[in-house]
Order: sequence, then structure tokens, then C-alpha cells
Amino acid sequence: MPFRTCRVILFGDCDPGGVVYTPRVAHFVVEAGLAFLSQALGGPAARRLFDMGILPPARALSIEFLHPMSWDEAIDIEVSVERVGEHSFTLSVSAANAEGTGTFRGTITQVTVSPQTMRPVPLPVELRAALERTLSG
Repeated sequence: MPFRTCRVILFGDCDPGGVVYTPRVAHFVVEAGLAFLSQALGGPAARRLFDMGILPPARALSIEFLHPMSWDEAIDIEVSVERVGEHSFTLSVSAANAEGTGTFRGTITQVTVSPQTMRPVPLPVELRAALERTLSG
């Protein structure tokens, strides 16, 4: 079952025309991914990942814009695991407005790296287990 969260578009998320500024959507994807990981790991994602001895930089980010979003609009965001690899994982993120119209969809692939060497390391057992649990429902 996918993870779901809600976000209200803030005034500061918008350009002078009142529509969400394109780069902010990348932030929405990252923010939703961290919320998903926090739930999957049972605590604040960044702290949990750092405690596992890894950093999770993004390797790839892809966003498709489907419908404009504007200030004060609430969007429902859904996150699911698309792929779990040896050194990385990919999350799928999609959003819809109150009318159910899709506003964006995207993917983010994060790599697990050593903070000392900044080189990829295998996914920690705890992280792999949490991600795979969500794959099977």
C-alpha cells in the first residue's frame, strides 16, 4: 500500500503569477520521499539513515508536470517504492489536487554512500528490509 501525505501550497512556493515555481516541485518530491522513509524506518529519516552510517544523495530525479498548482491549494501526495537495488533505491511520487486531478508525477533514485569515502555502499539491512516491506504491501 502506498504512503500518502498532504501538502498545502504556500505563497512562497509560487512565482509572481501565483502558480507553483517549477523547482519547488523537486522539493515536494524530496520532502514526500523523506516523509515516506520516516514512516518506513520508524523515525526521522535523515537521522535514521545517518545512524546507519550512510548518506542518501540523489542520483536521478525526474518530474512530469500534469496540471498547475496554486497558492493555498492542498495536494495529496502518494509515494511508493519502484525499485530496490544493491546500492540504490527508487521512489515513485505522484500528486493530485482536491478534485482528483493529477498535478505531477516523478521518480527519485537515491544512492547509499559512505560518508567517509563518498563511494556507493550496499543498502543497510534495515533500510533494505523497510523498503522491501512496502513492495510486498
